[in-house]
Amino acid sequence: MRLMVCAAALALIAPPLAAQDQNAPASLEDLIPDSAVENPESWAEQGAEPDETDIEVPDAEEPIPDPQGVDLPWPDDISIESFDPLEKEEDLEFAELDLGQSQVAFEEAETERIDDHLILGFPQTEPPFSARGDFVERFAALSTIESLEDEDANVAQLAARAREDEELLGNLLRVYGYYDGQVIRSIGAVQAGEVAADEAPVVRFDIIPGDRYTYGSIDLGNLDSAPDHTRLREAFGIQPGDFLQSDTIVAEQFNLDRALGENGYPFAAIDEPQLLIDHDRVEGDLTLNVEPNGKYVFGEVTSSDPKFLSGRHLGTIARFEPGDTYQRSLSLDLRRAVTATGLVSSVSVTPREVTPPSESEPGVVAMDVEVQRAKLRTIAGAIGYGSEEGYRLQASWEHRNLFPPEGSLRLRGIAGTQEQLAGITFRKNNFGGRDRVLTLDAYASTIDSPAFEARTIALTGIFERRSTLLFQKEISWSAGVELIATQERPPDVDGVAQPRQTFFVGALPGTLLLDETDDLLDPSRGFRLGARFSPEISTTNSVESAYLRARFDASYYQSLGDRLVLAGRAAFGSIPGAGLDQIAPSRRYYAGGGGSVRGYGFREIGPRDELGEPSGGRSLVEVAMEARIRTGLLDGAVSIVPFIDAGSVGPDPTPNFDEIKVGAGIGLRYHTGFGPIRIDVGTPLTPDEDDAPIAVYVSLGQAF
Repeated sequence: MRLMVCAAALALIAPPLAAQDQNAPASLEDLIPDSAVENPESWAEQGAEPDETDIEVPDAEEPIPDPQGVDLPWPDDISIESFDPLEKEEDLEFAELDLGQSQVAFEEAETERIDDHLILGFPQTEPPFSARGDFVERFAALSTIESLEDEDANVAQLAARAREDEELLGNLLRVYGYYDGQVIRSIGAVQAGEVAADEAPVVRFDIIPGDRYTYGSIDLGNLDSAPDHTRLREAFGIQPGDFLQSDTIVAEQFNLDRALGENGYPFAAIDEPQLLIDHDRVEGDLTLNVEPNGKYVFGEVTSSDPKFLSGRHLGTIARFEPGDTYQRSLSLDLRRAVTATGLVSSVSVTPREVTPPSESEPGVVAMDVEVQRAKLRTIAGAIGYGSEEGYRLQASWEHRNLFPPEGSLRLRGIAGTQEQLAGITFRKNNFGGRDRVLTLDAYASTIDSPAFEARTIALTGIFERRSTLLFQKEISWSAGVELIATQERPPDVDGVAQPRQTFFVGALPGTLLLDETDDLLDPSRGFRLGARFSPEISTTNSVESAYLRARFDASYYQSLGDRLVLAGRAAFGSIPGAGLDQIAPSRRYYAGGGGSVRGYGFREIGPRDELGEPSGGRSLVEVAMEARIRTGLLDGAVSIVPFIDAGSVGPDPTPNFDEIKVGAGIGLRYHTGFGPIRIDVGTPLTPDEDDAPIAVYVSLGQAF
């Protein structure tokens, strides 16, 4: 058949025999008969005439004595000498042939099952797939097949999504620097009639990444023109020869941009990175054009509305001084601090060149603060309830900038089961420095608690350094003065009112707090240590007494995994210097309630008078433990909190632990963006006759 095909091909190429030249040379005429020339088709049908010459066929068994046409004698007498076999070489080694290709073994491929419908295979054995773990994790998060519901996982759906996932795998390979990678897709299903014919089809991708490319040359533009270019170059953590990965380029570009912003380059510019892939060198050349545009220091702060918030005041809020090296983070911090005043609806902070840099000195930039006034008047209210404290309704009106800058006036009132109050407060925020607050407060109140009844008029002034959500401080403090006039008496007994006693109190309270926790409202690790000292002078019935109210608090928080936080608290208080009857009942120590020993009523733990009512004491000890357990409810926003509290109040400055009250219960926390909402239900484990079996507490924030 092969020959026929060749002949036919020749027939298509050669011209017909009738076209032969009849005047051809004699040699051709001898070879081609005249009949063949005149009528080639008829001549061809006649066939060849047989050659009648007798040909003698030799016998295969007989030797040929004299071969015709051969004049040389037959080599009957030639002998071939024997030869020694070659010795085996023991040190023989075979060179490995390296063709520069990846080594692939499909039969030995390792696999990763993403879900019931998706498998990744890794047949490449050399070079190893160094980024495999992170690669699989990212693919699983982005795969369209992985997100497919089981009921929709038919062959048609899988085929459609497999094409998208194949493209995704190719893109991910290039992200990790594998520019010669291959992805082999296969879709398998059990055939009908087999034992497991109802099994779902499976998509498998075999990934052959090939060689991982590395960085070749790295061009960072004019970065060398910066005075401290060496430090800035170290911030860009990519060197020639490192494995190429586009994620790393983005991350290191951010690091370089941050280093420029934190080291005095407010006007630095970085272009988009350009990567040139060279397949012959298996490298990528990176170009990132950087223009430092000069180094600067801070100048003055200016305000677009100086009568509202002056530039001088904004300068006290800023955490930099003129002459400090420009830092972008401090510029952003100033913007957040101005926003935190609550006086503006929008704010921007922009550096402006005042003096250009020279060869020996940095330039100077002024910080221009553009503000838009917000609504300054606020009406607020709150409702609270405790099963032992009763109801509490609180309302207030405030003008937050009645006395610019940041001088507020606030009117407030409380109407509750146990407390009624009317007060006026003047507050000056950022007074003399960042987060320093001056507060002057005057109020009149009545308190009708299980421990005492009081009618009080007070004037207080406090200057403090606060820890805020914006800037949680390691150390905060306060110092102040209190002037109090109060008439107090024990609560009514069987409807019979007790006589009132008038106290005039002058105090110099001060606090100090060391905070090493990770969150102001909901800490999960760290500790807090706090102390409060208040030297006081009290006059009652023409008798003057001096004493010290002191209290120490400590709390500790330990996270055990992502879902459990153990928290503990201890407190100790003492009032040395005066007898109990010389101290106003409202200035004594009590225990019990949602912020003290849960399970007991507010201020109902402690010594009692001859009528059986709480009289307060001069010493206090409290301890508490709770476990804050995150649940999966509402995307993890709900926590369950079992707790146990204990406390004791004594009549002397030194605790005697004659009577320790213990309470336990369980709480619920709903975590919001501004802190957890707390509901605690406690029961007394060592109750007195009048203690309720259940106490409920609702508030914002953790118990401690």
